[in-house]
Amino acid sequence: MAQTHSAFIDSVVERVRERTDEATTAMFARCFENTLGTTLREMPDGTLFMLTGDIPAMWLRDSTAQLAPYLHFAAEDETIADMIAAVSRRQIEYILLDPYANAFNAEANGDGHQSDLTDQSPWVWERKYEVDSLCYPVQLAHDLWTITGRTDHLGDSFARAARAIIDLWRTEQHHEQQSTYRFERFDCPPTDTLVRDGRGSETAPTGLTWSAFRPSDDACTYGYNVPGNIFAAVELQHIETIATEVLGDPGLAASARELRTDIARAIEQHAVVEAPEHGDVYAYEIDGRGGILLTDDANVPSLMSLPLLGWCRPDDPLYLATRDFLLSAANPTFVSGILSSGTEAAGIGSPHTPDGHIWPIALCVEGLTTDDTAEKDRIRRLLLETDAGTGLMHESFLATDPEVYTRPWFSWANAMFCELVLDITGLRTLRRVPLTEARSA
Repeated sequence: MAQTHSAFIDSVVERVRERTDEATTAMFARCFENTLGTTLREMPDGTLFMLTGDIPAMWLRDSTAQLAPYLHFAAEDETIADMIAAVSRRQIEYILLDPYANAFNAEANGDGHQSDLTDQSPWVWERKYEVDSLCYPVQLAHDLWTITGRTDHLGDSFARAARAIIDLWRTEQHHEQQSTYRFERFDCPPTDTLVRDGRGSETAPTGLTWSAFRPSDDACTYGYNVPGNIFAAVELQHIETIATEVLGDPGLAASARELRTDIARAIEQHAVVEAPEHGDVYAYEIDGRGGILLTDDANVPSLMSLPLLGWCRPDDPLYLATRDFLLSAANPTFVSGILSSGTEAAGIGSPHTPDGHIWPIALCVEGLTTDDTAEKDRIRRLLLETDAGTGLMHESFLATDPEVYTRPWFSWANAMFCELVLDITGLRTLRRVPLTEARSA
């Protein structure tokens, strides 16, 4: 697949080279080529199956994030637009197979976690329900339409998938009373399964929609993941727009608008809490029963990523207060250390990886959500210094020794490094209108 797009890759790399140094360009070139060269598989129906990296399955979340740096060029290169549309159609078909699943097989071969106690299918690699898994395919479909104007991926299947998403999110607003979803995995860490016979920790209705797992694939401590709900509100706005302007479906538009209004109101009423010495901030998770988790996770959606998702601007006061908390020792996932070179390494990690590890994805998000060019450049240089000589991004690295890392290569992290470089060089063209502004307009 990379050979098919070699002229496109060379063209973008040359534009990056004109705007930055050779070390950055070299890393960018390897990461930019890597996804196209290692993760795509053409299916008999013309869609594309996209490996997450070193796992032979397609995650709805990762397959969207992996394509992010190529979207900026979809309007000028039809083959890139075709590639993205083919992945989008595959995502939609997977949602129609099982909207609760997060990762799928290329065919009904029974690979993956078939021993999990849930309503499993041979098509499904893993059935951990994560609200963001349904947000990402909508984001990709909407972004492709926004950039190129094409609508061939926004037909009846998309409309049916959008209805399935809305119905599921409505059900999970009342998880205790209405949901049939259960998930248990045995002989595993506690973060890989749900308590209470697979129902998860107890929640009370708030207007937010419940999620079993986080974008890290770790179980939620409390059932309402706030960045996931914020992402859902943004993508419901996108469903409403597509339903109105492309599908001509006022019923779908109204359903999306009503649910988005409910979730946005609940975020304002329940998800903004006080953090000592930081004032009002967004919580990471709540349960509607008094349980509050003040932290963030390296995986996106995260609280750090809210401007990137299209929720608010980087200078939004509530976001800035939250960001200040996240980048402080008060945040349990904030990590700092000193490299052997004397460089300070600081950023957000995740309970998904060992203690003391920083995630390149989180560093890239930190750079993409600030207008401070010096800060962007500091993060760029830190990423170049912590690849352990591999020329690619890892899942995480030890803050005091980047030779210690998890996952030799991670396609999502590679894509996020490309996004940061494209942003620094002025080649990242996609900008989302913040939902907080759209709602007040």
